[in-house]
Amino acid sequence: MAQQIFRRTEIKYVLSENQVKSLLWLIEPYLKKDKYFKGTNCSIYFDNDSRYLAIHSLEKPLYKEKVRVRSYGVPKLDDTVFLEIKKKFKGIGSKRRIPIKLSDFYEYQKTGRLDSDSEVIKAELDNCFKRYNLRPTMFLAYDRTSYCDKDDPTFRLTFDRNVRSRNDNLRLEKGDSGKKFFKHGEVVMEVKALERFPFYFVHALSKLKIYPSSFSKYGRVTEKEIFKGKEIQYV
Repeated sequence: MAQQIFRRTEIKYVLSENQVKSLLWLIEPYLKKDKYFKGTNCSIYFDNDSRYLAIHSLEKPLYKEKVRVRSYGVPKLDDTVFLEIKKKFKGIGSKRRIPIKLSDFYEYQKTGRLDSDSEVIKAELDNCFKRYNLRPTMFLAYDRTSYCDKDDPTFRLTFDRNVRSRNDNLRLEKGDSGKKFFKHGEVVMEVKALERFPFYFVHALSKLKIYPSSFSKYGRVTEKEIFKGKEIQYV
């Protein structure tokens, strides 16, 4: 059964390809490829007409949440996707999700009815959809490679390339095409851990002068749409 509840520290970095290569050169001896090493993550994000959830996340609040439906690769209507609510409080992220057939998700959108063993998670999702008056607002995809520590699989590194989005065809089965976000091929690195980061990783970051960035993909893409033509700093 797919894991439905996640809780961990998550920190993001925006890197150049050269920085990624330098970092991996230093830390690869300690890593192994994750079980799902390479793939494309596709999501439909939900928000209201004022884009409250996106804008709120950019204000760096102590608490924020987002709702999305995610697939790994481009699904067909009878494939399993994940309806998720993701929360973050004081840097600690939690994710609760329900596995569901894509066709059943579309039925849930229409009727609000969903057969699930996860009644608590469904109640949270129902509450968010009603409280914020959510609707599909953006498709977002990226190509991910994933690593974990050889001795501690709870420490994970993911590298997301080719971040792209679209505001039409907001259905997962419509493919993973979209407008690229980064001009120069930057890579979003996410670091996920249950406890402290290992020393070798912290030492490598310090040696390469790599620092965290406050970066929400959905928030930043929305920001770029709102402030067209302005340079955005990822700090």
